[in-house]
Amino acid sequence: MTALFLKPARNLTPLWFTVAALGGVAWNLFGAVQFAGSVTATEASLIASGMTPEQAAVMTGYPFWMTLAFAVGVSGGLVGSIFLLLRKSAAMSVLLTSLIGYVALWIGDMVHGVFAALGAPQVIILTTVVAIAALLFALSRHPAAKD
Repeated sequence: MTALFLKPARNLTPLWFTVAALGGVAWNLFGAVQFAGSVTATEASLIASGMTPEQAAVMTGYPFWMTLAFAVGVSGGLVGSIFLLLRKSAAMSVLLTSLIGYVALWIGDMVHGVFAALGAPQVIILTTVVAIAALLFALSRHPAAKD
């Protein structure tokens, strides 16, 4: 008599998880475009886009560590979201690093006067970015993220 060995079926990824991971990729691609714009911006280009000279000076006067925090946040978010989509275990640590980068950027915006110069819209935008990074990290801890 021959024994029949069945290979267990691979867990199917729930549709909601795939949609959320794709949303994370899209959100972080948008963030990468924003990052590229921020590192290439000049005071003149920011003033031309509607900022006051004081706001433009604050935005172009970021200390290097804030630019680095933004880069870590956005690149970690993009790579981590791709890892989520692929259900790679590294997604959790990469998305945690992204979240830490965005929290550092939020603190930097508060300390270096960006929130004061740009007001409530900047606070809302960056708080939303931190919240989405936290949600993506939480998603990486969900059982659906494990292959």
